[in-house]
Amino acid sequence: MHVLVAVAIGVTGGAAPAFAEVEQCRFIQAKTEREACYQRQEAALAAKRKPEPIFDTRPMESLQQMRRDDEEVYRSMHSICRGC
Repeated sequence: MHVLVAVAIGVTGGAAPAFAEVEQCRFIQAKTEREACYQRQEAALAAKRKPEPIFDTRPMESLQQMRRDDEEVYRSMHSICRGC
């Protein structure tokens, strides 16, 4: 029972600072400062939502395929023109 209460307090305490950070802009009286605060929050939120870069292996695979094709062409050309 005590463990469950401790976990509930920990979860609630961990969520409160994030919520307080979002709500602080609405209490700023000066309009320019308040708008700047909202813009900072929007930029921070956009940075959090930005997906992780995905490394694409397809260009490497296509490059390897091109090299295999080139080797095949070179072999066929060598059999056609031995002195070239």
